[in-house]
Amino acid sequence: MGRMFEKRKATMFKRWDRMAKAFTRVGKEIAIAVRDGGPTPENNPALRRAIQNARAVNMPKDKVQNAIDKASGAGATDYQELVYEGYAPHGVALLIETATDNPTRTISNIRLCFKKGNGSIGTSGSVSYMFERQGVFKLKAEGLDAEELELELIDHGLEELEESEDEEGNSILVIRCGFSSFGELQSAIEERGIEPISSEAEYAPTTTVSLSDEQTEEVLACVDRFEQDDDVQKVWHTLA
Repeated sequence: MGRMFEKRKATMFKRWDRMAKAFTRVGKEIAIAVRDGGPTPENNPALRRAIQNARAVNMPKDKVQNAIDKASGAGATDYQELVYEGYAPHGVALLIETATDNPTRTISNIRLCFKKGNGSIGTSGSVSYMFERQGVFKLKAEGLDAEELELELIDHGLEELEESEDEEGNSILVIRCGFSSFGELQSAIEERGIEPISSEAEYAPTTTVSLSDEQTEEVLACVDRFEQDDDVQKVWHTLA
């Protein structure tokens, strides 16, 4: 009984950690969007995307509004968006997106994560050529005709539409476009009265590396070490 309780407690703490990390990431997205485009969602597409992403991770409305108010006020944290490149073990390329108010601290932590994860940090451009930046929108599938929507959006930059499921088994549509078409496709989706579950920029690998189960665990442990850092927003990799 005691062992089962400890296991449940560990699972609960892990879930809370993931939620806290998600709230921190989205809070920074909101702050950057407000800094660049103002605090009014109607006039700021990036802020609308950030608010959608906040809803996707179940961030309470009051926390979303607090993040907007904080970013709008005097003394708001000025985050710099920096991307670091390198390799995890076994030749798996990594792109690490960060948002930081202290680049010196961040690069120190990034170097340490590479060292502890048996990886190696690279120079700018050393692995980014292995990735393609895309816009990715996730929509609730209910009430939508996927084929009709695909035809309507293809002239607005849509490159791929696939049907999938979220973590709870609900049907969703995943729409991808080139990053240069991100804003246009967002507008086209909104004009049709569709509010995305989430909308983000992603780095999709153009080539992947297949490894054994043991090697895969080593790579994922390295990735997890980066993801635990508060300055890190997202980690992209070429692991198959």
